[in-house]
Amino acid sequence: MVKTAATAKGKKPQRHSKALAKAVILSVFAVAAILAVRFTPIKSYLTVEALGNFLDSAGLWAPLIFIGIYAVGVCLFLPGTLLTGLGAAIFGAWGGFIYVWFGAMAGASAAFLIGRTLGREFAASLIGDRLKKYDAAIARNGFATVLYLRLVYFPFTPMNFGMGLTGVRFRDYFFGTGLGIIVGTFIFTFFIGTLKDVWTTGNWGQLISAKVFFSIALFVFSFFIPGIIKKINKKTASTDPS
Repeated sequence: MVKTAATAKGKKPQRHSKALAKAVILSVFAVAAILAVRFTPIKSYLTVEALGNFLDSAGLWAPLIFIGIYAVGVCLFLPGTLLTGLGAAIFGAWGGFIYVWFGAMAGASAAFLIGRTLGREFAASLIGDRLKKYDAAIARNGFATVLYLRLVYFPFTPMNFGMGLTGVRFRDYFFGTGLGIIVGTFIFTFFIGTLKDVWTTGNWGQLISAKVFFSIALFVFSFFIPGIIKKINKKTASTDPS
């Protein structure tokens, strides 16, 4: 019995050291990713012209390659709006929406798993009794929590890694993200893609077409979505008898 207790005590610091080492690796990865984007030629390839020419040379593989670039970009802390805008400008409204959604899902899933693998143990060790109930509540309501944060446009990349540090199940995170980003992704890609079509055809008369007005209306409406969701959430909370 004494041996068992001593062994358990010995394993606890060992587990903490292992969790700390993983957390350090995660921190180094994050800093290295940000510095790589900032101080290497990566940024010079993230333009419509440069990336478009590269994808043109890829032929039928272009959509799959773009999805991969988007996923890697998310893990390297590139802004999701930049990658989404590039996808819409290169592939148009409908193609951009499909490829951006798949790329965002792949990147969000990979970032979550990186955060979960390298940071969850250390984050859990720092959670005191007071915060454990919040972590447990997030885990219980994982799908609803993720869906809500996606709908109110919580910063995409930080949330991907951050959710990996919580107790949210990957399944809840995956489906909450998949559903939550559909509206924003469609609105943004449809708006950029529509303007791209007008620009490439040179038919400036299309600027007063129903499609352009619809895309602008959707884009403007997207800024009101967070407020609408928050109002609905407050109203639901105030009418909840519990």
